[in-house]
Order: sequence, then structure tokens, then C-alpha cells
Amino acid sequence: MSNIPQKLSEFLETLSMFSDESQRINLLISYADKFKAVTEEIAQRPYSDENKVPFCESGAYVWVKKNTDGTLKFYFAVENPQGISAKALAAILDKTLSGEKPEAVFNLPDDLVYKIFGQGLSMGKNMGLTGMMQMIQRKSKALSM
Repeated sequence: MSNIPQKLSEFLETLSMFSDESQRINLLISYADKFKAVTEEIAQRPYSDENKVPFCESGAYVWVKKNTDGTLKFYFAVENPQGISAKALAAILDKTLSGEKPEAVFNLPDDLVYKIFGQGLSMGKNMGLTGMMQMIQRKSKALSM
């Protein structure tokens, strides 16, 4: 896991301790419950399409801001109140990747969504969650230049 920042690596290690699928799901739901939507200081409704995650059935939006020290801060909106997976991923990404340098984010492994949610994802969920990952990577790369 050399391409994975420490906080995210620690989260994945914690997640791997749950061999029971229902315990893993409960942990992910607890992250969804901790989700905090983007504040009006960062973005106002209606949100711009440039921040909308393609293929995400939950109506997710992503913003990435560069801090004065060169690290990143992530903000998310999930318009569908039932978008538990999108909210969980948003909360996980904010908690584990905010404070990282752009290079640490755009070099994340392609299979990160599966490492978090497992192989049982539906195609629709996989496309939306992978879209969130790709968007934070793209926006992080743009901020590194």
C-alpha cells in the first residue's frame, strides 16, 4: 500500500479487521452518518455541473481547495438523502485525504473503491463511487500544477 497515504492506509487496515460483511457495512454506514455537506461559504445551490460527479446516481458533487501549506481540503455534497454509499465515501475521503499533498491523492490506486466497499458493488454504484474518486484525483492533479 505504498501509494496510499497513512490515514487512508490505517482506515483500510481497520476495515480489513471486519471479516463479517454486516460489521463492515455497519462501519461504512457509521461513516455515512458522519457526512457533512459542503458549506455555503464553499458552494451555493444550484451547484455547478463542473463539480458534479458523472454517473453518480446519488447526485454527488466534489470541491477541492488548496490550503496555504499546499495540502488539500475536500468538500462534498450528496443530493440524494438515500445516497448512503456516496456519503460514506465522501466522509472517508475527507477524513483520510484532507491535509494531504495533491500528489498523494492523484496517485491513489485504481481499485480503491473495491478496497473500501468490496467486490459486491452493483455496476451503477461502482460507476458513481469510482467517478467520485476520479474527480478528486483530477481536481487534485490540476491543483498540483
